[in-house]
Amino acid sequence: MPELPEVEVTRRSFADRIASAHILSLYLGKPLRWPLGVPAASLVGRQIWGVRRRGKYLLLDLDQGLLLVHLGMSGSLNFAPEQPEAGPHDHMDLVTDRGVLRLHDPRRFGAVVWAPSEDSAQAQKLLGRLGVEPLGGQFDVTAFARALKKRQSAIKQILLAGGEVVGVGNIYASEALFMAGIRPTTKASRLTQPRVARLHAAIIQVLNRAVEQGGSSLKDFVSAEGRTGYFQLEAAVYGRAGEPCRVCTTSIKSMLQGQRTTFYCPTCQKP
Repeated sequence: MPELPEVEVTRRSFADRIASAHILSLYLGKPLRWPLGVPAASLVGRQIWGVRRRGKYLLLDLDQGLLLVHLGMSGSLNFAPEQPEAGPHDHMDLVTDRGVLRLHDPRRFGAVVWAPSEDSAQAQKLLGRLGVEPLGGQFDVTAFARALKKRQSAIKQILLAGGEVVGVGNIYASEALFMAGIRPTTKASRLTQPRVARLHAAIIQVLNRAVEQGGSSLKDFVSAEGRTGYFQLEAAVYGRAGEPCRVCTTSIKSMLQGQRTTFYCPTCQKP
């Protein structure tokens, strides 16, 4: 699944090129996770002011309303002056006077939803429960520690849930917890202030590094320019079960947590 770094890489790869474009047409193929919410023809003539990100959602701000785009489990966007004929897994073509933005989504868990504003019921249904953005200066370590102190679940599960901090998906949660020296099964409420501080810093560092590396291309992720990511090549624990830890040489272990595979070093990461 594309996580926050992949979504941010996607945004950066086409945001400048589509800014100020006017919508000429909107083609929607097979139904996606949620309906658009308005007739596609009603968006013709609208101007795209810019592209933002909130968690794993891309927000295309229009002169009237906005489009919320989610890549789902396997989706990707491509922006080009022209697109070839749509294939069976191409479910949106947003045609503008600056190019065509295409959503390719084999599993159709993605979505394109129109909302009259970010504060509207349509938008808040999708965005209202998202935690703090970890990038951009809003992620406060004191508030993070205070929130974790109230949670009895394992810290890895808290990170994946996204209610306290948004966008720390499975790969990046495993990597941040390794960097902070915290066992994924540790109860969030047991973390001391210094350990929370290390985790807070690790989350920011891991996500920024992943964005720099173009995200992680474990299966078929590519940016809107068709470029793959390389973060997975330098992962310390993720996907490395049975291999030696890069720090202590202990074999990396794996286990299931909430139906997701967790990777950790039993020596470097303490309960």
